[in-house]
Amino acid sequence: MMLEIVDFDHRTSGIDGLVVLTMKQVTDERGTIREFFRASAFEAAGVGSVGTFRQMNLTESRYGAVRGLHAEAMTKLVAVVVGDALGAYVDLRPASPTYGAVETVRLVPGTQVLVPRGVANGFQALADATQYVYCFDGEWQPDMAGSACSPLDPDLGVEWPVRVDADDPSQVSVKDRSLPTRAQVMAGLRAGQQTEVNE
Repeated sequence: MMLEIVDFDHRTSGIDGLVVLTMKQVTDERGTIREFFRASAFEAAGVGSVGTFRQMNLTESRYGAVRGLHAEAMTKLVAVVVGDALGAYVDLRPASPTYGAVETVRLVPGTQVLVPRGVANGFQALADATQYVYCFDGEWQPDMAGSACSPLDPDLGVEWPVRVDADDPSQVSVKDRSLPTRAQVMAGLRAGQQTEVNE
């Protein structure tokens, strides 16, 4: 009889408050059960409370597609449930000790990222029909506070594994490729401006 157990684990990142998590998972001959969320495990590990989830979204993206980078005023718990992706995160919180920092995380089933409010979240699908789940502690509103920056900004240093053609809407939306650079967003935040964030 085959039985493999992976315990819940976590590690900090180069962005203050951004935590990379390994779900508890049990695999046997039938497949795998993953514990997507258990509040007591987060609290026991010192990850903290994510509050009550108010909205959950599931995207299905084709190979090479890029979504983001959006930083709404919501805490997010994100994960790939089918497929493979490269997650990218940018700290756009002016009061943060890691303001402007960029982090990337390879996302496969069993890996999650807890994304604090004000940290931009985006990803590139590395398998066809990649399914990416977002759990939010607030409900998205068209006029909610937030920032966003272009996932194609070369100064971010994000090396998307699949080359992105900025003119191909099947790879990146017109809205996302037209977003300002990180430097422009940070200059705007210093001036008290925010970038419109839409799903």
